[in-house]
Amino acid sequence: MAVLLSPRPAEVAAARRAGVRTVVVAPDPSVPSDREGAERRVRTDWRDHPRLVEDVGRLAEVRAGRARVFGFGPAATLAAARANEALGLPGTPTTAVTALMDKAALRARSNALHPDRPVSFARCGRAELLPFLTTLIGYPCVIKPRAGADGEGVRLVGDAAAAEAAAPHYPEITDLLVEEYLEGPELAVEALSRAGRHRILGWTRRLPGPGAGLTAAGHDLPVALDQATAGAVRALVRGVLDLTGHHDGPSHTEVVLTPRGPRLVEAHARPGSEELTQLLRLAHGTDVLALALAEGLGLPEPVRRPRAAHAGLRYVDFPPGRSLAEAGPRLAAARAVPGVVRARLTVPPDTVVRATPTGGHHHAQLLATAPTAALLRSTLDDAADLLARDPLDPTPRPCRLPLRPDRGFA
Repeated sequence: MAVLLSPRPAEVAAARRAGVRTVVVAPDPSVPSDREGAERRVRTDWRDHPRLVEDVGRLAEVRAGRARVFGFGPAATLAAARANEALGLPGTPTTAVTALMDKAALRARSNALHPDRPVSFARCGRAELLPFLTTLIGYPCVIKPRAGADGEGVRLVGDAAAAEAAAPHYPEITDLLVEEYLEGPELAVEALSRAGRHRILGWTRRLPGPGAGLTAAGHDLPVALDQATAGAVRALVRGVLDLTGHHDGPSHTEVVLTPRGPRLVEAHARPGSEELTQLLRLAHGTDVLALALAEGLGLPEPVRRPRAAHAGLRYVDFPPGRSLAEAGPRLAAARAVPGVVRARLTVPPDTVVRATPTGGHHHAQLLATAPTAALLRSTLDDAADLLARDPLDPTPRPCRLPLRPDRGFA
């Protein structure tokens, strides 16, 4: 039995595909979880560790050792690891989860995998030191919280003036990481570990947004890599997981293909976002969530069903001041484009956009499949134009993120 901490409907649906019985644990378990097939609900705040252990420990399957707690969100991953250890259930060790969360320690450990050319970095405890430390590392460089998720607080700075301007955006006493900017194509790698053996499930290509910032325009796959590069990516991911003690469970690792070889951006003891796992399922038939649940409970793997040659994700953002009250017809038009699998807002439909989203957050997402890369891009471009069009302006003025020229991929 899978005990799921505040799962998204996609996670409950994945449990059903894997033939896994489910219990949803949440402060207020949602109706979508029921609709997707959850059998039982435990109403409790899983962020309260003693209460979570007490309430889940009453379940007969837990007492018999026939269950495991799963958390696929940033906070839920750590809570699940702690609960499994307290209840004597298998799962990713808490030490591995926390080791992957600590970006400074992770950088130091991953640098041991390429001592001839390590990634330069420094920790920063006071925001006023950012101009000095960024100059020490060299420009361009990246400022990021030592612990964080979804790109929040991450900034690319190109000179001392930019670092000076960035300092007020962080608390005076802080815990930051300053590291050299890794230039090159970026991959998001999904893996599944069991007893210390790391199986690479697949990877997607991160598409850079406009300008010189860190914004992503989306992801797509398949990704054509030569044999040596693919082997180096696998070796880096496996090496990072070994160094942090991640012996069991899913992981998501971000890697940049630099001229000196693959280098780690960051890694997590959980699958990537729902959209990234959906891309792998659409194109390769690799059901990351269902595999993680089945593997964690010792069940047979779900049947692999490839569906398309190419799959892609695009983000759409709207300018400040745009009302999304009339977004319904534009969403319908985007969904009607042949090949579009999903078109959805990630903000309430009656929202008036106040600011550009930060980190990895975006106003809308599009998923599509196609038999060729060219048709995939055309499909997503057409759908993004329809979704982003201003309803008060008959002239199409796309506000989607344009793609920077791709470098390093065939």
